[in-house]
Amino acid sequence: MNELIDIFRALADPTRLRVVALLREMELAIGELAVVLDQSQPRVSRHVRILVEAGVVERRREGSWVFLRIPEGTPVGNIIGEADKWPFSAREALVIAHDARRLAAVREERVAAAERYFAEHAAEWDAIRSRHVAESEVEAAMLAMMHNRRLGHLLDIGTGTGRMAEIFAPTARRITALDRSPEMLRIARAKLEGQPVPVDLLQGDFLNLPVADSSVDSIVIHQALHFAHEPDRVIAEASRVLRGGGHLLVVDFAPHEDEELRNLAAHARLGFSDAQIRGWLASAGLLLETTQALEGGELAVKLWLGRRRSDEDQSPASEGAQSKRLAA
Repeated sequence: MNELIDIFRALADPTRLRVVALLREMELAIGELAVVLDQSQPRVSRHVRILVEAGVVERRREGSWVFLRIPEGTPVGNIIGEADKWPFSAREALVIAHDARRLAAVREERVAAAERYFAEHAAEWDAIRSRHVAESEVEAAMLAMMHNRRLGHLLDIGTGTGRMAEIFAPTARRITALDRSPEMLRIARAKLEGQPVPVDLLQGDFLNLPVADSSVDSIVIHQALHFAHEPDRVIAEASRVLRGGGHLLVVDFAPHEDEELRNLAAHARLGFSDAQIRGWLASAGLLLETTQALEGGELAVKLWLGRRRSDEDQSPASEGAQSKRLAA
């Protein structure tokens, strides 16, 4: 009873109701809320604190930004989900319409910021893309390899601009897109708005995923493993959060000697061999199901699809030892 009283007390304020209405539309940073509401950031922060303490809103930090959202799958989320049925007066409807227009401006600014970032880094990305086959060919191969496999809750590790989450959204049940960079997550947020499935954007490191054990059905690591100084630990951490029978798709370069990529794009590893990937997967309890090479240009792109061992998989003791030798 006390919990319900706290919820309704938190909602018993015009500004906080406006905040809730806005967060039903999309996740917003406190600064963005202040712009839409045309109020000072400290004042908005006070209202947000009340909503957070009552469990109506939850916070998520990305670098120096704090994003807010309505929690899903909770009693308060169900209450807020009925907001469309609330009897707003004509004056209140005008306020909501005004907020909607200002919210559209926030969306436009996000897109504009993403475009500015792309423009600033276009030459760098073009220089890397020119070294291998067209990205469209890589994406087509990824979709084909995951075809008829249950994506379920998909984790996109190193989401960058959110492109992988975008192409897999039509066949996934839910997507968590993770990246270390708050700036990249803001770009991904602009790209991924309006997808057909729920998309959660999460800041985190691929060596310490902020995800529960055995909680996702599939994982994609696209052109991110080469940034890892300890790629075996990245694969082991991915295996930790993958359910039994789930799939891990790694897409990266085959071994190469293009040292310029260390300076141009901070690559820690110059590609990976099948033996390395197979060994790391096996050590993490994953079976390498299939591989594919995409030749063209200076660099070959490789796809490795692993599957998390389930109870019915029988693994000879010798396989683990052999895998460790291959990884070394």
